[in-house]
Amino acid sequence: MTRRVFLGLDCGTQSTKALLLDADSGATVTVGRADHELIERTDGTREQHPEWWTMAAMEAIRAALAEAARADGRAEDVEVAGIGVSGQQHGLVALDAADAPLRPAKLWNDTTTAPQCAALTERLGGSEQVLRLTGNAFLPGYTAPKIAWLRDHEPGVYAVSRRFCLPHDYLNLWLSGTFATEPGDASGTAYFDARERRYSEPVLTALDDERDWEATLPPVVPSRSVLGQLRAGLSTATGLDPGTPVSAGGGDNMCSAIGVGAIEPGRMVVSLGTSGTAFTYAAQPAADPLGEAAAFCDSTGGWLPLICTLNCTGATDWIAELLGLDHAAFETALREIGAGAAGLTFLPYLDGERTPDLPSASGTFAGLRSSHRPADLVRAVAEGVTFGLRYGVDALRRAGVTPREVTLVGGGAASDGWAQLCADVLELPLRRPTVVEAAARGAALQARWVVDGVAPQTDAAEPDRFEPALSQALSDAAGRQDALRRLAVEGRL
Repeated sequence: MTRRVFLGLDCGTQSTKALLLDADSGATVTVGRADHELIERTDGTREQHPEWWTMAAMEAIRAALAEAARADGRAEDVEVAGIGVSGQQHGLVALDAADAPLRPAKLWNDTTTAPQCAALTERLGGSEQVLRLTGNAFLPGYTAPKIAWLRDHEPGVYAVSRRFCLPHDYLNLWLSGTFATEPGDASGTAYFDARERRYSEPVLTALDDERDWEATLPPVVPSRSVLGQLRAGLSTATGLDPGTPVSAGGGDNMCSAIGVGAIEPGRMVVSLGTSGTAFTYAAQPAADPLGEAAAFCDSTGGWLPLICTLNCTGATDWIAELLGLDHAAFETALREIGAGAAGLTFLPYLDGERTPDLPSASGTFAGLRSSHRPADLVRAVAEGVTFGLRYGVDALRRAGVTPREVTLVGGGAASDGWAQLCADVLELPLRRPTVVEAAARGAALQARWVVDGVAPQTDAAEPDRFEPALSQALSDAAGRQDALRRLAVEGRL
């Protein structure tokens, strides 16, 4: 008997995951994974070669299919009925006339583009005018300033670039030969009007008033659509059948929302990954008047107001490695050290910050005394990261959304101590669903939605639940964090 499955690919910063989803039950069958390298420089450069993504995708797909075949007995018992792709947002892929990458892709956490953000904002008449045009400010992570950076710093590469696209668009092009994008991921470029679901001509003109942008950028197709079919040339390399439908896919946050069923108002998703994100579904455009919350579209036909912090598990992994602690010791520190970390406060801007927009900021410990123990530092770092997420959630509320509960996902969500801390700091009930690889699962669910017409469920099965426990010590710690943040914003740190 043949088992029909859908394949969800998630190309993240650290790895690509390939998840197989049972077509009938919606259960996860298996997950394959292949890691990526990362190009990092002290000037804020964060890049990856797109070829690393395709090589990792082939490895992850083969691993997932092999595992499923072992479970079912014979490889031919597994039929992939459709493919969905989730990708890290905002990255810039520059292609030549043959659609080959011309250079490494600049990633979402690359902060070298701060001067281009300022220049584009000035060129378009200031921050308020920029927000009116697209709903989003220019931030270093977005794609528009990356294009400006390429034109300023590598004019030769810019001149021979025939097409620009996002990581998930590039993978769709590689899989199907179709050059297209969808509103969810496109809305994270800062040259896309999220309210009108179309490219912003004034922003593109400010980038380059001589370039043929219609030929340069991928056409926008509906998120819930079949974008193309798997190219015959990839069948041997991946083990997939040629002609397999490829859905439009989306950005990783958009697919994560589908993966955990956050496709209705009121449920806010918080992801503790390399970056920290918080987002929620909206039935209409939701724009922050200050521009700190992103006015994104989702990948179902609605909108997805979102905030992102650059420093999340990167900061907690840093302190754990610095102190030589394993995951168990990290968890023990969170559980045993009281709220407020004995008066120690940490501003987690180790790699600059996106919310608030401080690309050149650095990390800071305040209140450090000889009496503090290593576990106090661990608790302070976890609190600092979580207070940063709360700052972003306040921006989401400013955009007009009212979260009722939190759905916690991402690698950091495995920590019971951190999950409880998130509930306490955000002052909301929190659920932690038993979902593996939310973004890859969401991409597979979207593919099933467009191929089989089966909409995702809005409830994950048997989630863990955490209720907020408020304390004066945590309130005092939040006040200290706010004071440090103000100093950073004022340039006094």
